Amino acid sequence: MPDPAPFTSAVAQRWSRSVLAIFALAYAGGVIAYLPLLSLLLPIKVEAISQAGRIELLSLIAVAGAIAAGGANILFGWLSDRSQRAGHGRRRWMGAGIAAVGASYVAVALAATPIALLAAVVVFQLAVNAVLAPMMAILAEEIPDAKRGIAGGLLTMGQPAASALSAVLVGTTALTEGAQLTVILAVALLCILPMLLMRPGTLAATAAEPAPVRPPRRDFLVASGSRLLIQVAAVVTQLYLLYYFETVVPLREHAALPGWIGRVFTIAFLVPMPIALLLGSMADRPQRRRWVLLGAAGLAAAGLFAMAAADDRWTAAAAFILYTAGSSVFVALHAGLALQLLPDPRHRGRDLGLFNLTNTTPSLIGAALTWTFATPHDFGPILAVLGGMTLCGGVLILGVRAWR
Repeated sequence: MPDPAPFTSAVAQRWSRSVLAIFALAYAGGVIAYLPLLSLLLPIKVEAISQAGRIELLSLIAVAGAIAAGGANILFGWLSDRSQRAGHGRRRWMGAGIAAVGASYVAVALAATPIALLAAVVVFQLAVNAVLAPMMAILAEEIPDAKRGIAGGLLTMGQPAASALSAVLVGTTALTEGAQLTVILAVALLCILPMLLMRPGTLAATAAEPAPVRPPRRDFLVASGSRLLIQVAAVVTQLYLLYYFETVVPLREHAALPGWIGRVFTIAFLVPMPIALLLGSMADRPQRRRWVLLGAAGLAAAGLFAMAAADDRWTAAAAFILYTAGSSVFVALHAGLALQLLPDPRHRGRDLGLFNLTNTTPSLIGAALTWTFATPHDFGPILAVLGGMTLCGGVLILGVRAWR
């Protein structure tokens, strides 16, 4: 009688790949829920409400939104921990969060004054983090250690998908702002729904693993500091990218910039996908992980320095693509590392909420730096500062000791 083990193993492999794909699709849905709004639609709306004070107003909204997002991610991570321990799971929080995101989009569309827009964005940040906080905790629980490098690579698909949607939306002049937000919500929901309907624990059940050894909290803090330095540049380049390109493009071409930037965004986030997938599988080999992350940070820093020196749209676009390739690979692979460094499995949601401060605190730092070093006509100094910070973030990751 033939040995059934190879067949069972092959089925488990195919099943685990399909579940990883569902998780990657859900993460893409989470990115789609916020990236088109924050990177293109919001700057356009801010410029329409306050053209002369657009940098100041967008910075103020970014600061308020970051504070709301940081607190909401910790809160909903903690609440999902309580639900998980009570046997109710985390997915119900994601479902409620998606409904709240829809309501916040209505508020954004109706906002006609700076105060109304600021309030709508704060509500949006609360809602979207009710989706993202439990989602990341689920990924930490249901993806085994052996799959986290390749899972990190798969997560890079979220950025190009969201960027492509942004390009389509801003390039379709027939769509009103409300229609654009409706499309974003529908696509995000379709991406997240398979994960909401999936039975918890599916992937973890396909691979028997020894009980993980808890890493020291020091490593978690070092990795968090490294990501924070990298993410400051990510926040500034995404939030102020439209205004940056306005400094290197003649005034007569500004009207067509949003659609063109959307296409640049798509290319910039497509480039890292195969690189991240390849390096993700390599980064599952412990001793290579630090050098892959350091190299990605160095590439990102080079792109930022090139953006600071660029004086035309094509050079600036090439530099931005170089920066995004390095930054996206770093952040994606770092996400897999962060899942391994969580110090206490009983509080994954809360700890990931604290870790998420490395995504929200950079908005505060980035807004302050932009306010200090950038002007409506010159982003060179702020980009040079960000290049130095990014390089420091790459070096800091070498301080993580628990390379498992």
